[in-house]
Amino acid sequence: MRRDDATWLAYALVAFLALSAAAAVLRWLAANWWIPAALALAASAAAVTVLRNRALAARDHQVRAAQLRLALSGPGGIDHMKPDAFEYAVRDLLQRDGCRARKVGRANDQSVDVLAEDPTGRRWAVQCKHKQDPIGGKAVGVGVLYALAGTYQRAHRAHVAAVVTNGRFSREAVRWGAEQGILLVDRNTLARWAAGNQPLWNVLPHVPAPRNGQQN
Repeated sequence: MRRDDATWLAYALVAFLALSAAAAVLRWLAANWWIPAALALAASAAAVTVLRNRALAARDHQVRAAQLRLALSGPGGIDHMKPDAFEYAVRDLLQRDGCRARKVGRANDQSVDVLAEDPTGRRWAVQCKHKQDPIGGKAVGVGVLYALAGTYQRAHRAHVAAVVTNGRFSREAVRWGAEQGILLVDRNTLARWAAGNQPLWNVLPHVPAPRNGQQN
């Protein structure tokens, strides 16, 4: 047999096998039509579920963003408070979290506005800094942290020190706070705390361990 004849025969055999396989598949589909129909239905249902979940996630994101804005700048929001009312609001949030909290801020308050004890036994000393211009105004500087660091253990016997503001912190304050273990609650963190249902120690990273051996 010549090489050209052998090649032609090989191609013909391949074509025959392909047609036979296709015919077998078509016969199987004709006999079992419900299987591809079920697969198509399942794929459609999965696609609808994915699209629905994406739509729900987008809606939840919009609702959450609206809640955060309302907590900060909406009617009666944090930005519209006076400094004294802001301290009471922070106290109330800590009480919502299950803390025994009281406002102590006044003249000669030794850099602490709110004292609280959380359900795990940690005693919190909180300095509150309300900003009338939280976006464009001056950031909370490192000096506020220096003052709190010098008093929260010695004067207030606290285990956790935190500064809460509706504004922002300077870079030096952020750096020094991280080094010294002073927790910083800036505008974005405050919005999540105020508009959500998580206690502050779940919103913040690197909170000292509970005092009574419980886990957060």
